[in-house]
Amino acid sequence: MIRALVAAVLCAPLLSGCVIYANEGGEEDVVVRWSADRAVPSLETVRSARVEDSRLIVRVESNGCTDASHFAVDLTPVDDGATNIVLRRTHEDHCKALVPDGVDVSWTLGELGVEPGTPMRLLNPTRLQD
Repeated sequence: MIRALVAAVLCAPLLSGCVIYANEGGEEDVVVRWSADRAVPSLETVRSARVEDSRLIVRVESNGCTDASHFAVDLTPVDDGATNIVLRRTHEDHCKALVPDGVDVSWTLGELGVEPGTPMRLLNPTRLQD
């Protein structure tokens, strides 16, 4: 009995997982995504975002070496004329500096292919300042 309980406890992490089922619009197709999928990085939590001098500036967490090249920026035009923006970290910051306020990373609107004046929505989660 104890062996079966120990085996169940040891196997539980191997059998667990998070599945997201999406069936938008009543279509017959089913999309299943496993949360452990490392091919698609999760959304980066941001502290703030602003557009200033034709640049998108986003404050993110850093261990001292984070810069704009560590991120992929996904843009999706929306029917209402706006552009949705998603920021994903593609390279981890393995430095050991203390950067409690995070760092600003930025891209020009031209680099992103966004016309000045275009409404934009950042879809990343936001961490409020302490």
